[in-house]
Amino acid sequence: MKVIQVMFDTLKRNYLSPYDSSDVRTPNFTRLANKTVRFDNFFAGSLPCMPARRDMQTGRYNFLHRGWGPLEPFDDSMPELLKNNGIYTHLVTDHKHYWRDGGSTYHPRYSSYELIRGQEGDNWKPKVNKNTNIDGLEKLDSEGQKRKMVSMSQDAVNRSHMPNEEDHPLFRTVEAGLEFLRENQDADNWFLQIESFDPHEPFFVPEKYLEMYGVSQEDYNGWLLYSYDDYSDEHRRIVQGYYKALVTMCDAYLGKVLDYMDEKDLWHDTMLIVNTDHGFMLGEHEWWGKNIMPVYNEIAQLPFFIWNPSIRRQNESTDELAQTIDIPATILDFFNIEKPKDMKGKSLSNVLEHDQANHNGLLFGYFGSNINITNGEYVYMRAPMPNVEDLLHEYTLSPMRINRRFTIDELQGATLTEPFDFTKGLNVLKIKSNDIMAKNYQRFGHKLFNYKQDPNQEHPIDDISTEYDMIVQLKELMKDHDAPEELYAYYGLDKIHSEEDVRREHEQTKKRNEALLHDIKFEESSVKEGYLTLQSAVKDADLVESLKQYLQEESKENPVTKAQLRTWVKEMIPAEKQSFINYQLNLSMRVH
Repeated sequence: MKVIQVMFDTLKRNYLSPYDSSDVRTPNFTRLANKTVRFDNFFAGSLPCMPARRDMQTGRYNFLHRGWGPLEPFDDSMPELLKNNGIYTHLVTDHKHYWRDGGSTYHPRYSSYELIRGQEGDNWKPKVNKNTNIDGLEKLDSEGQKRKMVSMSQDAVNRSHMPNEEDHPLFRTVEAGLEFLRENQDADNWFLQIESFDPHEPFFVPEKYLEMYGVSQEDYNGWLLYSYDDYSDEHRRIVQGYYKALVTMCDAYLGKVLDYMDEKDLWHDTMLIVNTDHGFMLGEHEWWGKNIMPVYNEIAQLPFFIWNPSIRRQNESTDELAQTIDIPATILDFFNIEKPKDMKGKSLSNVLEHDQANHNGLLFGYFGSNINITNGEYVYMRAPMPNVEDLLHEYTLSPMRINRRFTIDELQGATLTEPFDFTKGLNVLKIKSNDIMAKNYQRFGHKLFNYKQDPNQEHPIDDISTEYDMIVQLKELMKDHDAPEELYAYYGLDKIHSEEDVRREHEQTKKRNEALLHDIKFEESSVKEGYLTLQSAVKDADLVESLKQYLQEESKENPVTKAQLRTWVKEMIPAEKQSFINYQLNLSMRVH
């Protein structure tokens, strides 16, 4: 018995031919759909990259208890469980986050692993005397922007060492996976994970794929600033063209895996899973990127394909709810290994063989952002309450961020809590969160969509009864996953006990928004986003009121502009706080 999992990062389902009739050329995904069962209601869990991978190793949500970080000492790791039960496990990946602090405990769980270097500013090739001092670095508003500039500089050095398609990380990653298959085609009891960073940005694409979409390497460097949309039509076309070209390249290399399975007739004894961790916004809902906006289905609803040789269903689709937390249980079940009691995901063989529903509801989201739930028809997005950031804590025994350890300052005041039900009796550190992305999500408010009737989620609905039902189910799932108690207050769920409570909350929100926006006109919607960001990021009530009065006065003559918001920050916010405020402002309204 064997399993091949081919995983792409940031793969949008509406750009794949089995899901949507777009202009993106993906013949091998169509070929894949003919060989497998396609899941049409498959969702992300924790977001983004490494939180999703923790879900896919442990079969439980990361995002309720902490942000980006390593596997914890108490975590049950699917590849390690396979290894401990005599199944050889091998990972091939070019996803650089595995060898940074916040991903450092994932790949050692496999029997062996091959790390393909060079993606997204990976500290791979030396850049001594090559743009070490980056022009303009000292003028940037935040450490986050500075890190991105440094990454772009490193990425340019890396790309200079990859002039040909065979040098590209996607080529090398898939080739390394095929090498494992060639060398072990006669062996049994193995699990191979071929994991591609593509089509994640920065979009690094050979010219021949770009030509298919009328764009060129001369047009764009592939880097994308996550932001609210005010792209020109031409820049929009170029960015989307780059992503489409990279998806087509991913399709071509998926075809190489399918070719090998056909050539060696692996279909008779080898499970195949093709999946992604999350999607992406490319102008939908006027957003670009991920993690700074509500988690619309372009990010959360994922492509997923599976072939199980024991069940042999193919060229079919299913509408049953499923999620990334189901993947480890599915693989363990295929090898007849019992899943651990703390693994909340369920084997998809229940769906494939018996057409049984695994879930009647699923949670998904980023740590500290909106908490989201779907029941297969509706999606409900629940925003944090205003001014509740102090309630948010991370729970960990491995205090590391995406690319660094927790600082001494961050660990000041950390305490040991009682065990959660999944920590194997261990107390864990409770650390006050300083997650910058959690500091202004409340401005989006709560949203309810019927995505069966409104698949593009363009029309939020006002249905008190359905919203209350979703809240009841949300609280039940949070309890089932032993969510920290303070999250109920963080999301205002502790005050919702009836439909009348929901109605009252709606009325209060309406009054607050009317007061907030009264007599203010905006030049464009991204400026309104910036204003709402300032309202939530500035904690001084007098300053907030002065901002409102200033904009009301300015609106008497002309609509408010971005420049006026920036000027107000420069003149009114203390210098030591301007970096954070400007960072938040620039996230929510594009800075060219």
